[in-house]
Amino acid sequence: MDKDNFNELHTGNIISVSDIVSHIWRGKWIIGSVTSIFSIAFILYALSLPNIYRSEALLAPVTASAGMEIPGQLGGLAAIAGINLNGLGSGKNNTVLALEIIKSRDFISQFIEKNNILVQLMAVDGWDMYSNELIIDSNVYDSSNNEWKRKVKLPFKPKPSLLEAHESFIDILNVSRDKTTDIVKISIDHYSPYIAEKWLKLLIHDINDEMRRRDIYDSTASINYLQAQLNKTNVTGIQAALYSLIEEQTKTLMLANVKEEYVFITIDPPVAPENRVSPRRSLIAIIGFIFGLTFSLLSLMALNTYRNTHRNRT
Repeated sequence: MDKDNFNELHTGNIISVSDIVSHIWRGKWIIGSVTSIFSIAFILYALSLPNIYRSEALLAPVTASAGMEIPGQLGGLAAIAGINLNGLGSGKNNTVLALEIIKSRDFISQFIEKNNILVQLMAVDGWDMYSNELIIDSNVYDSSNNEWKRKVKLPFKPKPSLLEAHESFIDILNVSRDKTTDIVKISIDHYSPYIAEKWLKLLIHDINDEMRRRDIYDSTASINYLQAQLNKTNVTGIQAALYSLIEEQTKTLMLANVKEEYVFITIDPPVAPENRVSPRRSLIAIIGFIFGLTFSLLSLMALNTYRNTHRNRT
């Protein structure tokens, strides 16, 4: 391409890098102003967000003890009778079951009602670290009159239902299990680090109690069933097998009543965190700067394109 053709193209729709740089330099004050406005807006937004703290704990599942291993013949008989002989620490299945129960509507609803935390869960929008007091949203809950003030449409009511509370609790609850080691990491987020620590301790205690209660119920029902079957037979072999099954269920019952950490052993207990987990204010500020810079550059280029087009038409 010769020089004349190049100049002809250049004066047409092709814009060189030097032209772009020139446009940007001429609009530097616009770019700086717009970028500053966006940056300041994002910084103010980041500063308006309350701190969120996360309390974490590491748990290990209780493993089956040697005394709880059931011979094959007895295991088969128990299976026919529908009796669970695994009891305490039945390994991975018990761990998975416990983790699913932790997230279930029934368990969390009972947890919220038992510990009376509905207001702390649904009406709090901040925490004062100096007074160590929660900041209650007055538009949601009137603390002086103990009255819910939410303005919602039917079928919702001013007082949040347990279904709503369950969804909110699931949002702040984090549970994960390492499939190789079975180590469980569980955490709770809250405006107050002390509330996060307290709730997590209560949650770990309650899931151990819940699994213990279930095994006690199952073992008691199994023992009653086996004793009833024992009274119906005079066959020595069957009687011996039933006595062995009753013995194993009694062991499960005994251990369930005496072992505090029934399903999970706490490796690293919950603590009140000192550092927030969110918001990441520096990241929000950087995003605001990038967004403002990009918006101002695109706007400037669009404005210059419009001016050039209008000039060519006239």
